[in-house]
Amino acid sequence: MSKRRRRKQGIVFVLILGLAFFGVWLIAGVRPAGTPEASKTYLRFEKQVPLSEVLKDLQKRGILRSASATGALAWLIRMKDTVDAGSYAVGPGQNGGLILWALHKPIRQILRLPETNWANRTANLLAQHHVASASEYMELVHDPRQFAGVVDFPLPSDSLEGYLYPDRYELPPLLGAKQVILKQLKEFEEKVWQGAERPKDLKRTLILASLVQLEAGKDVDRAMIAGVIENRIKRKMPLQIDATIEYALQKWRRLTFKDYRNVKSPYNTYLVKGLPPGPICSPDAKDIDAAMHPAKHNYLFYVALPNGETIYSATYKEHLKNIKLRRAALKATSS
Repeated sequence: MSKRRRRKQGIVFVLILGLAFFGVWLIAGVRPAGTPEASKTYLRFEKQVPLSEVLKDLQKRGILRSASATGALAWLIRMKDTVDAGSYAVGPGQNGGLILWALHKPIRQILRLPETNWANRTANLLAQHHVASASEYMELVHDPRQFAGVVDFPLPSDSLEGYLYPDRYELPPLLGAKQVILKQLKEFEEKVWQGAERPKDLKRTLILASLVQLEAGKDVDRAMIAGVIENRIKRKMPLQIDATIEYALQKWRRLTFKDYRNVKSPYNTYLVKGLPPGPICSPDAKDIDAAMHPAKHNYLFYVALPNGETIYSATYKEHLKNIKLRRAALKATSS
């Protein structure tokens, strides 16, 4: 065998050996660094960042076994060398390939913030989906000055309750409470302040609208119930709306007669006449329209039937009859 041929064979052997070592190193380096049972880690980048920096950070956190091996894998599969702005989820139970896949595209998370929510319930929902901590959200809700000059409508001085428009929003993990509230206030500005042609007494409108939201079972009842509330206010009658007590308690639960008497709060509309001091949920545009245009009638009472229908009465005697109808309907549906 000639020297040239032996040299070629030696070079091929070294290359094969090198590739074998590279393969072993690569496989070892991209193996999972933790157990599948470990919790996810959320990452957020406000601007595009180099992939190499992200991988090094994940290695420091113990989420990734080898940043260099995973970087080599990214090069082999021709993955781009940057990570886009956005939120991502990675876990110690993932290998390097799965982590690269997780960093390939930001998370899209659409959340519905319901009309029936008061701020604290929304705060818990955001925390549950890792958007922001509940305490961070509530701290900003009670500090409207943080949003001065951001919107065109007058902000309250003490709380943004009722101004946080309910809707479906794209709210990825780690977005932060301030960004959530900015989205809600901008939506409120468009759909309420501009959509309702700048209500004169915005706070009173929102308070009434929030009561309508939690009392009306159907769209047809919104303006009717707004009219009942206005009629009771004119007659200096207590509104006697259970939802206001639940708001004072910050709990949804079946109320008792003791609650009506013992919950000492300006939101207890069984003890305090007139509207409560602030909104008790996040009313939408339909509720606000009903509050601005209550139906004209002489009704002072209403009762909701199990089928969703609401029946109205002008006297207490009629109201008692309607209560009996409700009880009979409930009994019939449960039997």
